[in-house]
Amino acid sequence: MKKRRDAKRVKNINGMFQIMLDLKPKRCDSDVFINQKMDVTKLVEYVEKKKKEGKEITYFHTFLTAIGKTIYNRPKLNRFIANRHVYEHNDITISFVAKISFDDRSEEIMVMVPINENDNIDTISKKVKDKVDSIRQKKAVKEGANNAIDVVGKLPNIVRVPLMGLFKWMDKRDLLPKSLIKDNLYYSSIIVSNLGAIKCGAIYHNLTDFGTCSSLATMGEIRKEEIINDKGKKEIRSICEFGINLDERIADGYYFAKSVQLLQYIFDNPELLEEDASTKIKVNEIR
Repeated sequence: MKKRRDAKRVKNINGMFQIMLDLKPKRCDSDVFINQKMDVTKLVEYVEKKKKEGKEITYFHTFLTAIGKTIYNRPKLNRFIANRHVYEHNDITISFVAKISFDDRSEEIMVMVPINENDNIDTISKKVKDKVDSIRQKKAVKEGANNAIDVVGKLPNIVRVPLMGLFKWMDKRDLLPKSLIKDNLYYSSIIVSNLGAIKCGAIYHNLTDFGTCSSLATMGEIRKEEIINDKGKKEIRSICEFGINLDERIADGYYFAKSVQLLQYIFDNPELLEEDASTKIKVNEIR
């Protein structure tokens, strides 16, 4: 199957990439990991300034906005592989898992946040806050994949295992009903996890062959660290560790490296978060 409901096929793929799809037909076999410490000093100053102005903005909101802007500027990050064909998502969606409360037995809900072309830090903050508040106040109605998990997960093995096999077969052929794709984080542009909220560092988290998500990022706790600046002097900066997983078949290492540099540029210039997510960032040294 070449046509999909959720994406358009990317044609004119060069020979090297096509051979890679043949050598590594599975996403989990093409999983590369980047551990990157990002300087978020300017971003921290920006968030503190906005809080004093009465804005309800968190570091997680800024991370989501920055990632959304990066994907708009680096569109290959929004691609995925299915049946040895390259596709690009019709939209940009960031997903994460929200706990109803911070305890071991708390239920988890999958959350999808669409990043529209005209979104910015204010609109994205509101989207995330509204969704999370609704979940933690238990006002959200479970639907889509969140509801299906509750139903299918409680079935006995003799029924559940072959049913999951059928779901995976349907997934590979873009035949899953919309009710199983709605709010399913495996059908997003990128999955993110804010481990800094629980005072944890960034971790490695593998990708999965199910769905269409080609990247996953975890963000650790923001810490003060001593670094050597460009002038050779010691300096205390705010540092956040990022753990980023990517399907290496959607782009080459150079493209990934430049994308990380662009993300750092946004952190160094947080006022860019106030522009539309789709606004092109002209930085010659990054291109």
